[in-house]
Amino acid sequence: MSNQTDSSFVPEVAIEGIQSVTPMKITDPRQTREVVSAGEVVGPGIFQRCLNMVYYYKKEKEEDSGWLVAGWIKETLGRALLEQPLICGRLRKKERDGGELEIVSNDSGIRMIEARIQMNLSEFLELKQREEAEPQLVSWKDIDERNPQFSPLFYVQVTNFQCGGYSIGISCSILLADLLLRTEFLKTWANIHNNIINNNNGRKLPLFYLPGLKNITASSPNIIGSNSSKNSGKTLIFKINAETDQSLGSEWFREVGLACLEEAEKNLGSEMGADFSLFVNESLEPIKVESCSKHGVLKPQLKLNKESIITAKWDELVGTNEVTFRQGNKPAHVSYWFRSILGGIVFIIPSTEEKTCKVMNIIVAIPNVKS
Repeated sequence: MSNQTDSSFVPEVAIEGIQSVTPMKITDPRQTREVVSAGEVVGPGIFQRCLNMVYYYKKEKEEDSGWLVAGWIKETLGRALLEQPLICGRLRKKERDGGELEIVSNDSGIRMIEARIQMNLSEFLELKQREEAEPQLVSWKDIDERNPQFSPLFYVQVTNFQCGGYSIGISCSILLADLLLRTEFLKTWANIHNNIINNNNGRKLPLFYLPGLKNITASSPNIIGSNSSKNSGKTLIFKINAETDQSLGSEWFREVGLACLEEAEKNLGSEMGADFSLFVNESLEPIKVESCSKHGVLKPQLKLNKESIITAKWDELVGTNEVTFRQGNKPAHVSYWFRSILGGIVFIIPSTEEKTCKVMNIIVAIPNVKS
């Protein structure tokens, strides 16, 4: 197909199957996580925002296949979810406290999608419009604002390329993104995945192997809708060192968030509007959400010099090369972005690198400005 070598061609993905994955055991007792809003009631943006990751893997062995990986995922992810049951939980409104939100680990499960694309992996990665095509490699449905308890918070999509390579696309509600980044859940899951495959008593095929259940050669219609899009704009990550005896109160986070936002605008040469959303997680329990305005936050009074604000990379937060779903087959490429259609995001989480100081990771996402 000659048009597939055209670096401006954007292919379409065909969805072949969808299923739910739940933990191997019932979570008892259930875990909960509060969503604490500062000031006004949390806006609708939290129902639409998510963290997206796409891991690309080449076919290195004859037995490499995205269909096989997806089949094993059905078995391995159920075990990994025992480590972080909130990931497969649901968002709900409390009956008390004015309808505040919380996440409860009710074992409702995550959504897993299997798909294919009529293109080779190398050609896809060389696309001029790859960023426009990448959202097809992840699935996401906005959380139902009225009945959030019915909406999954985590999606996995395995997409098969013609060459035998595949991608694993992950979408996670922004309210759980810190769990993914701080607990190294993906590396834990990948380790469980490899251990199960290596100790499967010689079983070559997983129990859930889609090509053995249906014809995947014919063109298939998309059987689910998706709100996936790359309205992320540009993202920068910063690290800030704070003394352990320094009080990190709400005002400190607002000032640091604004300082990093202004630094990101300067470095990227892109200025966003006055309003942005501030997400702060100081521990693994509640996550704090606040709608902020540049004009409503005091200009940073903190003595932050160039040595105290340093730029960082996604790999430092996630450990890209360590996420392998077949031992030795490291990702050929990884993409990350925050989906945001309602203004910019400042996302603050502590690093695990705590020795003589507290290290805070600040992720700033500035949306594209439409002319």
